[in-house]
Amino acid sequence: MTEPTMTNEPAGTPDPVADGREASRRRDVMRRTKWIVALLFILLAIGAGRTVISRMQSSRALEAGTAERAVQYVKVASPRLASNGQTLQLPGTLQGAVQAPIAARASGYLKRWYKDIGSPVAKGELLAEIETPEIDQQLSQALAARDQAASSLVLAKSTLERWEALRRRDAVSQQELDERRSAESQARANLAAADANVERLRQLEGFKRVTAPFAGIITRRNVDTGDLIDAGGGAGRALFVLTQNDSLRIYVSVPQTYAQLVRPGQSVTVSQAEVARSFEGKVARTAGSIDAATRTMQVEIALPNRDGLLLPGAYVQVGLPLVGTQGMLISANTLMIRADGIRVAKVDAQGRVKLATVKIGRNFGDSVELLEGVDTTDRLVLNPSDSLADGDQVTIASAEKAPAPTAKKAS
Repeated sequence: MTEPTMTNEPAGTPDPVADGREASRRRDVMRRTKWIVALLFILLAIGAGRTVISRMQSSRALEAGTAERAVQYVKVASPRLASNGQTLQLPGTLQGAVQAPIAARASGYLKRWYKDIGSPVAKGELLAEIETPEIDQQLSQALAARDQAASSLVLAKSTLERWEALRRRDAVSQQELDERRSAESQARANLAAADANVERLRQLEGFKRVTAPFAGIITRRNVDTGDLIDAGGGAGRALFVLTQNDSLRIYVSVPQTYAQLVRPGQSVTVSQAEVARSFEGKVARTAGSIDAATRTMQVEIALPNRDGLLLPGAYVQVGLPLVGTQGMLISANTLMIRADGIRVAKVDAQGRVKLATVKIGRNFGDSVELLEGVDTTDRLVLNPSDSLADGDQVTIASAEKAPAPTAKKAS
């Protein structure tokens, strides 16, 4: 049996081979660590560079946006001469050229009516008949009183003739003859009064037949057969309402600003929304004064309606052309109402703003007439802001491109 070989090396002596492996392993670890650290430094440098570049780009974009927003973009318009005048649109209501309520002159009961609403009638045509028993009785009484007065006159005449004969023989005094003459004159007057009363009642009986005073159309009937009719006028007691519709009239209220420009005979245009055409009328007359309550002048317009297309009572629009003036017309949204007066903002050739005081004439709604302060070569700012002041630098926006909107401030 072989005995183990015994070495004389002491315990704890280092092994060169193991130490070499350990050193090699440590060098590999250190090398990898250095690579990892270098990689981390490279990544951090890339991230920092990217952040710096991004911030520089944002800063440049912010500066460019701030410079862009600092520019005031405006739209401008030039004044124009008011050579063609304006058309004033006013509301109105159609009325018949002649319109009248037909009332009864005699009291009684409606016997019969002959025309209803929408019926065309001629002048003098019968509309209704009224039964008047009281007037008939009064006429009979008046005729009897007239016969009585006639008999008294005959007696007074014969008495006077006899007394005149007696006076020629000096059988009676002059005083008695004068009394008989007075009695005869009184009887003659009584007969004349009785005749007048009879004539009055006969004319009153003629009102039993209600006729049309003019040609037109019945637009209202307020009674029926058997109704009690009271004599009198007024729309509340009208039997019928008769309207002449072959010619119409319109009353419009013209504001004081334009009252001086309206003249009789002036042509106007009338339009109705439900009718696809316009009609030509003429100014018939004006009130010639301003209503102190409304500051308007009433104007009557005559409008032919031979075809009957327009109906009385309809709502229409009246286009009233106004005579042109030599004033300047500008858009109403160029005006700036300030504490020191009404102004406009002019833009000169260098793009600087100059505020100018103007004097306003007539107001046409979307445009305003200026009497002084502007010229046709001026460029006026549309919709000027309240902060716009003298000397501000602005840029005129093109007609195709709207002014750039104001960006929100970056947070």
